Amino acid sequence: MAALFISNSFVLTCCLVILTSMLFSSYAELLRFQHPPKSPHGSLSFLVLGDWGRRGAFNQSLVALQMGRIGEKLDIDFVVSTGDNFYENGLKSEQDHAFQESFTKIYTAKSLQKQWYSVLGNHDYRGNAEAQLSPHLRNLDSRWLCLRSFIVDAELAEIFFVDTTPFVDVYFSDGEGHSYDWKGIPSRKSYIANLIKDLELALRESYAKWKIVIGHHAIRSIGHHGDTQELVDKLLPVLMANNVDFYMNGHDHCLEHISDTKSPIQFLTSGAGSKAWRGDLKELNREGLKFFYDGQGFMSVQLTQTEAEIAFYDVFGNILHRWTTTKLLYQSL
Repeated sequence: MAALFISNSFVLTCCLVILTSMLFSSYAELLRFQHPPKSPHGSLSFLVLGDWGRRGAFNQSLVALQMGRIGEKLDIDFVVSTGDNFYENGLKSEQDHAFQESFTKIYTAKSLQKQWYSVLGNHDYRGNAEAQLSPHLRNLDSRWLCLRSFIVDAELAEIFFVDTTPFVDVYFSDGEGHSYDWKGIPSRKSYIANLIKDLELALRESYAKWKIVIGHHAIRSIGHHGDTQELVDKLLPVLMANNVDFYMNGHDHCLEHISDTKSPIQFLTSGAGSKAWRGDLKELNREGLKFFYDGQGFMSVQLTQTEAEIAFYDVFGNILHRWTTTKLLYQSL
């Protein structure tokens, strides 16, 4: 009964929070969701997926199958989506059948029936961006939670979700030949300034053992899009100043791990949920590059008080790259 009570309360809280965020999404402080790890030992496990929603095409269904298998093996707590949730142009409305055809009917494994925390990508902004924020989608599938920017407090880790699309200049100039849904962002300058201020405050006040920031666009990447200079200029200094451990993103349709050369930050790209860009990369001899794969797949994250393990999987569930790091118990005190 206790578990049912928690679940129903969580759903009600999410609906109320989402309604509030839709009214004040541009200028409100970052909303916070509590997601304590189920393990009594304080361990945390989740999958990270990006750039996926294609009604099962481009191996999306095969990636989902392996996610279900790995999710069960790791007994995951939740799933993180790094954006570009629905191709090619987001959702048309909250009644768009693409939501169920690209999400509900694809990620059907028992282990994936957990909370999904999602941010918007640039393709999502090409449709009705606010449709993905709607509580109506939670009525269709209670796993879905997508907001512009928010925090998931999992005790052991705090995960800061950042809406990166408004940072990118080209979407406000020629738009690369596309139109974008900016009706929820009446003032880009104020929106970005407030987001940076709120993120900086939240990171500074965080006592979590692990600090993780999620965005759609890469800060460091050797893939098709490469570094996002606007994030290098405006977001990276905030991450470096506040001891962030991992920045995780999608956007480039690949799997990638780059270590920062000036801080302990690890840049992790998981944008290979469906269509991948074979052979489309900018450079291979980049300093700090630990791994790059130009096929479909996803990433797992396992955390304890003293250790983090990152693993990348291909469409067959094979581990392509595994990386671990340790922390002393007193480092976050």
